[in-house]
Amino acid sequence: MFDRILVPVDGSEHAKQALAIACQLLNKTDATVHLLHVPQALGYETTLVWGVGAMNAEATLAEREKAGKQLLEQAAAFAREQGVEQIEQELIQGDPVRVILDTAKKRDVDAIVMGSRGLSDLGGVVIGSVSHKVSHAAKCRVITVSQ
Repeated sequence: MFDRILVPVDGSEHAKQALAIACQLLNKTDATVHLLHVPQALGYETTLVWGVGAMNAEATLAEREKAGKQLLEQAAAFAREQGVEQIEQELIQGDPVRVILDTAKKRDVDAIVMGSRGLSDLGGVVIGSVSHKVSHAAKCRVITVSQ
């Protein structure tokens, strides 16, 4: 069981599954789940699991941040339903790999639990995916979740 888990969320099915597993891995007493969203423009049509709606490449920064905040709220509601009481949410702009690694270090998490593929992965054809890079560079445990 872990006391502090970072869960990057992007609205993909893999991210939702990762959050469900992270909630199971938390030591429920005084444990914290840190939800992180790094807004990115998507270059193709897609639908987010929690129904926020996909942002296309032309979406403004403000639109992506608004959608990201909704996504974080929905993920937090899901975590609460799973019995997690301490939930922190962060929306940070930047390179997803760097932001995830920096947040994990800053929050001194025990583990990062993340989907093996996100919305920007276009069916797994992206070379050097975010989860792959994070799993090789993180200083804590990294658990990648596939559907």
